[in-house]
Amino acid sequence: MPSPLDHNASQQLLIALGDPAGIGMEVTLKALASSRLPASLQPVLVGCRRSLMATHARLLQQGITAVADPDQLIIDDQPLEVSVQPGQPTTAGAAACFRWLTHSVACVQHGHGRALVTAPIAKHLWHAAGHHYPGQTERLAELAGSQQSSMLFTAVAPHGTWRLNTLLTTTHLPFSQITAALTPELVEHKLNVLLNFCQRFRPDPHLVVAGLNPHAGEAGRLGQEEDTWLSPLLKRWRQEHPSVRLDGPIPPDTCWLSAAQAWNQPDGSGPDGYLALYHDQGLIPVKLLAFDAAVNTTLELPFLRTSPDHGTGFDIAGQGLARPDSMIAALQAAWDLTAA
Repeated sequence: MPSPLDHNASQQLLIALGDPAGIGMEVTLKALASSRLPASLQPVLVGCRRSLMATHARLLQQGITAVADPDQLIIDDQPLEVSVQPGQPTTAGAAACFRWLTHSVACVQHGHGRALVTAPIAKHLWHAAGHHYPGQTERLAELAGSQQSSMLFTAVAPHGTWRLNTLLTTTHLPFSQITAALTPELVEHKLNVLLNFCQRFRPDPHLVVAGLNPHAGEAGRLGQEEDTWLSPLLKRWRQEHPSVRLDGPIPPDTCWLSAAQAWNQPDGSGPDGYLALYHDQGLIPVKLLAFDAAVNTTLELPFLRTSPDHGTGFDIAGQGLARPDSMIAALQAAWDLTAA
């Protein structure tokens, strides 16, 4: 492994810098200047040093001084083979960030960091560059040799310590494929993953499962899945976990009302975990409540990975407008969730 990684791995977080035409480098440099992060955190940035230096210089020219200086950071330099300009995405840039992610995973697997934080990529550009993965999560699972992985979004409420946790049963699937992918075995597995995660914070958590159909099927009139297998599955799961409060299936349009009521309340507290049955069912309420605070967390890997809950921001890249809040939250979550 390269010499820049020969530091105290227990203090290091690996940061794969994402698509070089996007806002990944900008939000990373802004986030690492934040006083909200632990002073002992040692970031290791995996990407192109020359592009980082150019990003830093451009931010200073735009009058933005609350940014980390790349000269003071540990950089595992993986140079771009061709020049990539902010806001002008290319397949060459996508290929580079694919290579950076792959290298970052190798570093974590060799013990050169306690967790991995990834800046955003553009899936369609990965595909154009010949890398046909639904997203970074699936590539991470392949590199880690994991048969399964789980996508969970976590955010700490702004006025207290309550943590909103939403796990997605299915992720990047066309809507037409969701019902075929949803099986009792999959839902039970994801519910167990959610339970294990929430037990980090409370031994007997309160979990909520969303229904699939409008009004959770309305006694079979709007869909059969709840009656035929989801409700019986949850009934059996409750019997097997008597110390856990499990609600569901709850109609999707009201499932996250308890989270909305708790989110902005001083010392508010809602359920510990929500299980969404498909991608947008979970992401719509999470982004409405906690767009700048939510962190995409990959579970079931031999290492922890977090990521900001936003995209590449090609439309604002290079303008100094990108907010670092979600990257700060991703770094903080990676640190907190890997605490000894």
